[in-house]
Amino acid sequence: MSPKNKLITSTSQITQLSNTTDIGRKVLIGLASILVILLPGAAFAHGVDEGTQQFLANNEGVAILPFLYIGAKHMITGYDHLLFLVGVIFFLYRPKDVLIYVSFFTLGHSLTLLFGVYQDIQVNAYLIDAIIGLSIVYKGFDNLGGFQRLFGFQPNTMAAVLIFGLFHGFGLATKLQDFEFDREGLLQNLLAFNVGVEIGQFLALIFIVIALTFWRRYASYLQFAATTNLALMSAGFLLTMYQLAGYVIY
Repeated sequence: MSPKNKLITSTSQITQLSNTTDIGRKVLIGLASILVILLPGAAFAHGVDEGTQQFLANNEGVAILPFLYIGAKHMITGYDHLLFLVGVIFFLYRPKDVLIYVSFFTLGHSLTLLFGVYQDIQVNAYLIDAIIGLSIVYKGFDNLGGFQRLFGFQPNTMAAVLIFGLFHGFGLATKLQDFEFDREGLLQNLLAFNVGVEIGQFLALIFIVIALTFWRRYASYLQFAATTNLALMSAGFLLTMYQLAGYVIY
């Protein structure tokens, strides 16, 4: 290869590397911006707006469609759930694996959501939300290979996703338990709410998968994987500390 061709090749590689790095920086800036915007609301990730509060307080009997809508909205605005899902599927490339892990998470939070509200199991909302924050920390740490590096073992990831899913379900349940539900039609309404949660989760998951699939086309995905998962861990720590502070104060 002539010196001129070598120079052209080197210049092309430098340009490609620069473009890749630039894309990675833009993605990280985007992620950081999203975290800055969402974290204040994430501390109250399942807060219920005034209109929904009025409906839940005054509703009588079966109301399938409203509970479907409330469930879907609740999940889409539940940023702690979404951050955990990002961590869960960050290194899952096959649709089959995504489906399996998300199914374990769905099973976990569906069980405790339905059982917790229907049986009126009382748990402290601040402590549950603190554990949910820790679930985000766990997944970021796991994605970084932290367990192997520091402790020499790898936890069962599927079991962990299922277990943390149980806590995420209790997080949903604690917000609904703030209201006095009409016992008539309670089971039907809870099932509708849970289906709505799954619809919201599915819609959010589509967006997350599309975003990750697009990013994976570039080398920056692996270059900035550690930074991204450290950002997830940081977000999880902030959520945990905020909820623990709320537990101590209130």
